[in-house]
Amino acid sequence: MSQKKQIFIVPGGLTFRSKKDYLDFIKNLEVSIDKKDSWNGDWLDKKLGKDYDIIRPRMPLRENAKYEEWKIYFERYIPLLKDGLILIGFSLGGVFLAKYLSENKFPQKIKGLLLVAPPFDNSLKGEDLLGGFRLKSDLSLLEEATKNLYLFFSKDDNVVPISHAEKYRQKLENAKISIYKSKNGHFQVPRFLELVKIIKNL
Repeated sequence: MSQKKQIFIVPGGLTFRSKKDYLDFIKNLEVSIDKKDSWNGDWLDKKLGKDYDIIRPRMPLRENAKYEEWKIYFERYIPLLKDGLILIGFSLGGVFLAKYLSENKFPQKIKGLLLVAPPFDNSLKGEDLLGGFRLKSDLSLLEEATKNLYLFFSKDDNVVPISHAEKYRQKLENAKISIYKSKNGHFQVPRFLELVKIIKNL
């Protein structure tokens, strides 16, 4: 049995009001054949080393996400996860974990929950938090899921406004909320050293 610590990362995604909006997005999506460096890619694996087993599921229809579909898929992984795992959610993946853990008791012990730029509600510039991802008003079960709850926001984030940090702060008494001056917008950075430090200290 592997003694590696498990890290399960739920990536970001998009939701749309209608199929037309979704098709318009695809038609206007910037395409590139260049490889993008990302803190959530090979860099994280190299920085954490062989003591960690990083699991990155490809969530269903990430570009037109529905909470119910993500929930079904996420729950298929639960029997494969061990006590002491670390959950990381980025953007839509962050609000997915916040919603799931505020509505469901997780069977394994969660060592840490790290939410990077999670939207709180539908006040997003040019984007809607639809597809069933909206949070309910009571987030108490989320705080009960782990003692180590971290949220990260950036002042120059052009997707999730900094006001969302304050909305989470009002609901989560024990969360540790970090606000950075700049993470190149919506955490589009090649390295995220603060995240690695927290993971290693858990």
